[in-house]
Amino acid sequence: MTEPAARFIGPGAWRHGLSYGLLGLPLAFVALPLYVILPNHYARDFGAPLALLGVVLLMARLFDAVLDPWIGRWCDRWFLRSTPSVLRASAMAAVVLAFGLWGLLFPPLLVRDAGTTALLTWAGVVMAVTYTAYSVMAVAHQSWGARLGGNETQRSRVVAWREGLALVGVLTAAVLPGTLGLGATVGTFAMLLALGWWAWSRSAPPLPSSSSAPAARLGASPLRQPAFLRLLAVFVINGTASAVPATLVLFFVQDRLQAPSTVEPAFLATYFLCAALSIPLWVRVVAWLGLARTWLVGMGLSVAVFVWAATLGTGDVVPFLIVCALSGVALGTDLTLPSALLAGLIGQLGERGQREGAYFGWWNFATKLNLALAAGLALPLLALFGYTPGARDPAALQTLTVAYCLLPCVLKLLAGGALYALVIRPEKHQPVVPSPVSSN
Repeated sequence: MTEPAARFIGPGAWRHGLSYGLLGLPLAFVALPLYVILPNHYARDFGAPLALLGVVLLMARLFDAVLDPWIGRWCDRWFLRSTPSVLRASAMAAVVLAFGLWGLLFPPLLVRDAGTTALLTWAGVVMAVTYTAYSVMAVAHQSWGARLGGNETQRSRVVAWREGLALVGVLTAAVLPGTLGLGATVGTFAMLLALGWWAWSRSAPPLPSSSSAPAARLGASPLRQPAFLRLLAVFVINGTASAVPATLVLFFVQDRLQAPSTVEPAFLATYFLCAALSIPLWVRVVAWLGLARTWLVGMGLSVAVFVWAATLGTGDVVPFLIVCALSGVALGTDLTLPSALLAGLIGQLGERGQREGAYFGWWNFATKLNLALAAGLALPLLALFGYTPGARDPAALQTLTVAYCLLPCVLKLLAGGALYALVIRPEKHQPVVPSPVSSN
């Protein structure tokens, strides 16, 4: 039987890629306001203290992250029932997600007037609900793509469509708030979310779920698989390296570079546009080097770029645009290759069509943990070492530079070493062997 992923290569492949990948656009569109704009919005517009804001973001994201493995199991059960069950659950999550984003960016006047405690409580609760709805859609969509199967090149194409369109969504979200305002941003997101779900419902369906899997296997934890733990460890270290600058980029632009607010959209747009444009290039490199080694090349490029960024200072707008362009190219590997590696690993472990949701639940748990640690640790530490938004003190700005530029470099180097030691070298010496099934 022909793998559904084979439709993503050859004549008419763009139709299949667009139908499946379009939902990635609004899901990534909402990620920028949730993870990048929101901390800055609450700190500057509502006067929320950085330390307390970091704690609230940490708790909300940890709550969301803990739910992800359970959400993954729910997705597997929905797939076992039927693909329409997956689509129905995702449609309900989409409604909650759209209203949740509105509530976060526009807290009621009553809440704002009640003081900082009420505002941060509102933010924490609404964030937890919104993140959960986002996770349901993201895990279901990722699991669907993994169930399409295929070889390394085909899997990278499937993920490339999803993540390439996701970058278009991020690019749109980077421009809209500064040009049309947050209200137009939320309205546009809601329309794109409906369109993305509609296209997804008409995309190539995965092969039917295997109903022959024993109950013990369906309930087993992916954490029992050493090969998955090795790949997950690399993903966590690398993800933390990416999450720290994502959290701090607006502070670096506004205070270290002291760039005009009018150029902020240009920085973000350059970063995500170059990431999107680089994806076809990286997919071609995969055919030559393979998924893991191509990812390693992307990590090396990222380190070189951020070392250069550490030398920038006031007024270095053009050099930082170049930094954004090159780091965006490196981002293309982070977005496209790890998920394709995971999809292939699930097949090698003999669990395709059975437990993709469980694996991607833990995968998203790691992603949320990275973001939670970045916000929950970086922001309070910056405050502890004397940095506050709007600071011009050289020591405070140096602290910001170290956190934004050099800390990610250290983490990227660790991730690269782990990728080689835990994934590339084992692949050369022995095949992946599934561990015995063991339930939680």
